[in-house]
Amino acid sequence: MRLFKNNSAIGSLAILVAVVLVFSGANVGAQDVATGSATATVLTVLAVVASQALQFGDVMQGVRKAIANNVDASSGIFAITGASLKEVSAYMQLPDYLWNSTNEDRLVISFSATDAVIDTLPGTPTAPGLGNSGNVDPHNLPEFQLANAGTGSIYLGGTVWPTVDQRNAAYAADIILTVAYTGQ
Repeated sequence: MRLFKNNSAIGSLAILVAVVLVFSGANVGAQDVATGSATATVLTVLAVVASQALQFGDVMQGVRKAIANNVDASSGIFAITGASLKEVSAYMQLPDYLWNSTNEDRLVISFSATDAVIDTLPGTPTAPGLGNSGNVDPHNLPEFQLANAGTGSIYLGGTVWPTVDQRNAAYAADIILTVAYTGQ
């Protein structure tokens, strides 16, 4: 038994010496530490305002009436403001009908593949038809970059199709534009 105790003591001493050598720092290699950082810039809030309704004015029964996308007094105008030179996507929810105030009669409205203009020149809005995208499809608006001033406008035209017995009334419907940054 005495032999066993001595072997145990020698084993413990060997482990103790090994631990001391490992943690003594006698042969420590070179070390270095670096600190990085994380940064972010939150963009200006993106805003859109329907600054002018698409206005057909007086319409005669049975006679279609079209409004071009570049008529200052009648085109629908949406003004967009946000971060300078940032790309946005835009989605326009377009009605199929305008309704009278009692919702008893409807007037067909349509939008062609060339009924929108995207204007990204400085100012809110500038003259229709200027900017980088003329005559685009309002059902499928392309992504576009806001101007250096962080502005852009979308002009909208369309056509109404009254029937020969269209009820005499004022008709209206909502046109909804949703814009979002693309991250570009």
